[in-house]
Amino acid sequence: MAAEVRVRRVYEPIRSDDGARVLVDRVWPRGLSKESAGLDLWCKAVAPSTELRKWYGHDPERFEQFASRYQQELGEPGPAAALDQLKRMAGDGPLTLLTASKAVDISQAAVLSRVIGGRRIVDD
Repeated sequence: MAAEVRVRRVYEPIRSDDGARVLVDRVWPRGLSKESAGLDLWCKAVAPSTELRKWYGHDPERFEQFASRYQQELGEPGPAAALDQLKRMAGDGPLTLLTASKAVDISQAAVLSRVIGGRRIVDD
């Protein structure tokens, strides 16, 4: 059975069906307190490199190339270990990958949910 992986904005209210809540951004979201985020983990090591993030700039036309380059980065030792941790968490129950991105469907969280191999759920 596929893991249940949600992809949501970190600014949205916490939901009872979130399961483990993991922020997958390298930079802390503006205007959000650590208390109100309700995180189980802030997994900076799995976030795209600063260089890749700046190159991408959430340009929809660059998403597929971003996803490909990001997946290559996920094969490096630090990101690979962090990805393994997320896969284990997804195997233990629902996992919600959180990002500050306004375009959740073209964010690193969306790529991660695909890589984790779960049934991706994007809540509007």
